[in-house]
Amino acid sequence: MSNAALVLFSAGQDSATCLAWALERYARVETVGFAYGQRHAIELTQRPVLLDAFRARSPKLGEDHVVDLAGYGAVAESALTADRAIEMAENGLPTTFVPGRNLVFLTVAAAIAYRRGISVLVGGMCETDYSGYPDCRRQTLDAQQETLSLGLDTPIRIETPLMYLDKAQTWALAHELGGDVLVDLIIAQSHTCYEGDRTHRHAWGYGCAKCPACALRARGFEAWLETRGARAGGA
Repeated sequence: MSNAALVLFSAGQDSATCLAWALERYARVETVGFAYGQRHAIELTQRPVLLDAFRARSPKLGEDHVVDLAGYGAVAESALTADRAIEMAENGLPTTFVPGRNLVFLTVAAAIAYRRGISVLVGGMCETDYSGYPDCRRQTLDAQQETLSLGLDTPIRIETPLMYLDKAQTWALAHELGGDVLVDLIIAQSHTCYEGDRTHRHAWGYGCAKCPACALRARGFEAWLETRGARAGGA
């Protein structure tokens, strides 16, 4: 396998940061996105906008793949794929949990990677600042990595650069990777809001400012600015 990586790229803050991370480390980087009936399908519109911006910054960014998984999204119905309230369910997980989503995404991504001569998958999964999704845990991804390697009879590695970072640290990583230019790009063009709101712009980007994704992103941005200001003041 070549020195290449396939980034699971949704056009959110996390996947945009992971794409920048991969471009720093691999000679060839490709991306894959999934149309699974998500209510915030605006992210699919933002993907090419962000990719064009990244492509202008790095010649290492190669082909993009978009996979239609609408059938899966209908089967794994949740508040992200249907008009349901975003709240905590009886099982202790938020209703935004799409059962097995990352497992499906990684399996499909691995099939693409196999055909493209790529051995590394990069995802923005995180167990520090997350909603309790069990398929975001490193333990789950270690098991998936072993399963894919066995099933494809070739080594597959799942890289998760954000796994142990909170959102403030994710903003800091983006700044470390690309400075104010990358941070401004993520603010202006990435999309995280579960409601698909791109009419209201805030200091941290577009969104409804009410859903869990917006709240997490906003708190992280504010915490990062505070830390950055404190460091500048102490310099």
